Amino acid sequence: MAKTATFGVLHLGTSFGVGYLLTGSAAIAGALSLVEPLVNTVMHYFFDKGWDHPAWQQRLARWGRRPAAAESLATSVPG
Repeated sequence: MAKTATFGVLHLGTSFGVGYLLTGSAAIAGALSLVEPLVNTVMHYFFDKGWDHPAWQQRLARWGRRPAAAESLATSVPG
């Protein structure tokens, strides 16, 4: 838990620092530091729902397989 909390503080500090360097405004940098994690949290929820969807799992399974020709080539080449 300490690692997660430390990373959260580091993330907020980095977000604030980058926002401040890009805009020169502490108010805008502070808003970015608060809004960005909230948007990412909501986005992650929908990403997880999509990732677990059966159709997406089928696509991931297909992408993870090598073509049959590549499999036979990989097994016939001396290592």
